[in-house]
Amino acid sequence: MTQPVLSVSNLTTSFLTNGGWKSVVRNVSFSIAPKETLAVVGESGSGKSVTALSIMGLTPPDRSRIGGSIKLESTELLKLSPARMRHIRGNEIAMIFQEPMTSLNPVLTIGSQISEALTLHRGISQREAESETVRLLERVRIPSARTRINEYPHGFSGGMRQRVMIAMALACRPKLLIADEPTTALDVTIQAQILDLIKTLQEEEGMAVLFITHDMGVVAEIADRTVVMYDGETVEAGATAEIFSDPKHAYTRSLLAAVPKLGSLHGIDQPTRFPTVDRITGVAKEPERRANTVNEEDRPVLEVKSLVARFDMPGGFLRGPSGRIHAVENVSFDVRPGETLALVGESGCGKTTTGRCIMRLTTAKSGSILLNQADLLALDGRALREKRKGIQMIFQDPYASLNPRMTAGEAIAEPMLVNKLADSAEAYAKVGELLKRVGLLPDMAGRYPYEFSGGQRQRICIARALAVEPRLIVADESVSALDVSVKAQVVNLMMELQERLKLSYLFISHDMGVVERISHRVAVMYLGEIVEIGPRAAIFNNPQHPYTRKLLSAVPVADPTQRQRKRSIANEEIVSPLRPLDYAPPKRRYRQISPGHLVMDSNLDRVDLMGSSNRGPFCK
Repeated sequence: MTQPVLSVSNLTTSFLTNGGWKSVVRNVSFSIAPKETLAVVGESGSGKSVTALSIMGLTPPDRSRIGGSIKLESTELLKLSPARMRHIRGNEIAMIFQEPMTSLNPVLTIGSQISEALTLHRGISQREAESETVRLLERVRIPSARTRINEYPHGFSGGMRQRVMIAMALACRPKLLIADEPTTALDVTIQAQILDLIKTLQEEEGMAVLFITHDMGVVAEIADRTVVMYDGETVEAGATAEIFSDPKHAYTRSLLAAVPKLGSLHGIDQPTRFPTVDRITGVAKEPERRANTVNEEDRPVLEVKSLVARFDMPGGFLRGPSGRIHAVENVSFDVRPGETLALVGESGCGKTTTGRCIMRLTTAKSGSILLNQADLLALDGRALREKRKGIQMIFQDPYASLNPRMTAGEAIAEPMLVNKLADSAEAYAKVGELLKRVGLLPDMAGRYPYEFSGGQRQRICIARALAVEPRLIVADESVSALDVSVKAQVVNLMMELQERLKLSYLFISHDMGVVERISHRVAVMYLGEIVEIGPRAAIFNNPQHPYTRKLLSAVPVADPTQRQRKRSIANEEIVSPLRPLDYAPPKRRYRQISPGHLVMDSNLDRVDLMGSSNRGPFCK
């Protein structure tokens, strides 16, 4: 019998809190064979990440205690000296963390950080390390890798930073790769490529993979066996196919019931909430269907017309720009009262830049952004602040967007006080109402962000956004970092608030399952341009543009029996939006497929059918 690469027996990890030891992982056991992938799944706080940190020896030595046994082949890791463990980390065991920005050094270039791992662990020269770094970056599909090795982490998108982390982890070809939510920040096409890349390297090197995730579609796609954790313990374990086809534990059934299944809303025109799931029985209760709340005759809350955003690339010391990033190119759309328009596409396609331009957090080169008929790009100072109360933003990482020194109540009250919508007493009285509105208790106002779970922090961010009573909310990957059950709760909350307050959402996301649930219309972006836009049902049931079809085919299906299905996942390098300084973008032509469903005609890209109206082709 083949010796396991990793054997974990009765792992128990405790932390010192309030003068006593509290166990957060209890009696967890599993093993992983060469070339095998074991998925550990569970919601936030279940203990899956602590399990990974315990294996790596990365828990704080003065405040943690690890019991049981952790063996890498025949080596007992819990008995190794710190120096010996440092040698094993990176050389024989590598780890990909969920949040790349906190894992990468912000003051060192991407190239120097990967080269450092290569020179330390593989003993190669600096020149060899630089060449290997370029090869690794190219292998994880980072465009213009040779020029980008000298850039810093802040110059990369979230998805690109995660690809850098994956390249770094794979640099020394480890025996065991621990991947802690490695594809959470990635769009579906890059996620599919990364999963394929990990599987390819796994076959080539005989590498074992411990895959920690809350995405059950990814589990079905990649895992041979699955361990389900709840409250620090293993509640179910077995072959992935058996877990999905015949889950024994009620919690496992509740997890699977909360998974968005692409295509499950076929024939349903309107957004539909996620089922509510009973954790005791695992039974899902389907939500009541809602009538359409969007009136086509209402004037749009937001009208974006011919929006352009470009960024100069520095050419070096005392030199002008060497090129220009065309981040957003001639983008037009509108959002009506009570409507959700989803903006989808790969990392770097321009969807977040579009949202930031609308919020005036990024400066647009040209175009117009009409919020209730007032052009935000033409306003400054007090006039801009006054109008911007009508639009708020929910960011991807709630912990990073909340001030750790402010209580939840102070964070929610601040927008009301800054905008002089209420005095201090009125603001703090309203805080309790807002917390109740987002499903939290008023007495939580005195807690700090670290005292909340990820889902609760995102609810606080939603309450803060609602404090100034906006008509439009820009939600930038607002649920992508949440586990499936919490994600379903937050999406249901957003839809409930939309119905009650007639809110409009610009929902920026790469999670196509959630997009299908929440959106009225969908706009697909590629290289800064909208290539297809239309009603949700038209985009999901009748995609016309090749990129839209590629995007949908890359979505992992939460069904292990579909693992071998043929998907159009291309491994070609992503086209860079970097252009020469004299580049003139072509004018585009769009075809109407059905009412409101428009697709870019890539074969006639120099013909302008936008007409004499300055509204653009995607405004109704």
